[in-house]
Amino acid sequence: MSEPVDLGLGILDHQLFDCDGRRCGKVDDLELEGIREGRPVVAAIVTGPGAWRGRGRLGRIVARIGRGLTVKVAWADVEKVEAAVFLKRTARDLGLARGDDRARRWVEKLPGSSL
Repeated sequence: MSEPVDLGLGILDHQLFDCDGRRCGKVDDLELEGIREGRPVVAAIVTGPGAWRGRGRLGRIVARIGRGLTVKVAWADVEKVEAAVFLKRTARDLGLARGDDRARRWVEKLPGSSL
């Protein structure tokens, strides 16, 4: 991906989908390179509670609690950016949606969850 994108409107808070069409998080922050050189480019998408530290007091608390749940996805793993961000690899390969996998084991045991 090399075309220019408005980062605020075009990527932040957008849903992430892996190559299988699975929802696997949201874009919480971006890691940029080349800022000092005046040629910033996106190096990675950051997703998870650790990226929330800049979102006020509550964000700092959540970031501290969820440090280990933050994942960086290399920009090279982005297939396309539309109304959502589509990735080239599976959520499992990228280390995404780990909380969903844990919760799924509990939800599957609930009556009616297979409907």
